[in-house]
Amino acid sequence: MRLLPPAPNLSTALRGTALGATVLGATVVGMAADLNGGAARAAGGVTITSYGHSALLIQGGGKTVLVNPFKAVACAAGLSEPRVSADVILASSNLLDEGAPVARGRMLVNPGSYRIAGMQIEGIAAPHDRFGGRRFGQSTLWRWRQGGLDFAHLGGTAASLTPSDRVLLGRPDVLIIGVGGGAKVYDGSEAAEVVRELRPRRVIPVQYVSGRQAPKACDQGGVDPFLKAMSGTKVNRTGTTLSLSGKLGDGLVIEVMR
Repeated sequence: MRLLPPAPNLSTALRGTALGATVLGATVVGMAADLNGGAARAAGGVTITSYGHSALLIQGGGKTVLVNPFKAVACAAGLSEPRVSADVILASSNLLDEGAPVARGRMLVNPGSYRIAGMQIEGIAAPHDRFGGRRFGQSTLWRWRQGGLDFAHLGGTAASLTPSDRVLLGRPDVLIIGVGGGAKVYDGSEAAEVVRELRPRRVIPVQYVSGRQAPKACDQGGVDPFLKAMSGTKVNRTGTTLSLSGKLGDGLVIEVMR
């Protein structure tokens, strides 16, 4: 996986070299400074609303971000589509169950560096599957700051993180991560390994079948294998709405929504 920066192919040219590690580190320091520059203005926490599957509406810091709007197809069949408005819409891909044009707002799908509605948003290219994207192409991992919190959205990938991915993602306050398994999403043990690598303060599992039989042609399972792999971690079952303050403690908490 690689970040697509403003200079074409920079990550590719630098990957695997000592110079690359140095420049990537410097890039992240610059990104962090930009992300943190408006922290005082954006402090105050967020309210998160779940629409099921991997669609979350995040409100805070005077901004609204929607992640992974879906059509009610495949594993999202039977759910109510998130036909809402947002300042920015962040989609893992153009697949209809995680990047459908059903909401109103500026929608981002492709990797890159964006400045929108006063927020610095970074998109990192990632294989969608476990085979370097050869089966299902590429997805995008997202990183941004809102309401005084750093977010990372890994809701649509099954690929292991590389060392440079871990540097670019940093340590998020809130990690949104798919856990239901199947061909394009982490299974429970894979997601737990990513959590241990990134060390977030809050984890919101998404992309799993909840409280119902899996729809036809859906290859995902439930959230329990992830919770088992994270045994010993505090779990809150918060329903469809979650409020987080702008300052979170260091202890890890899993927030199971819906």
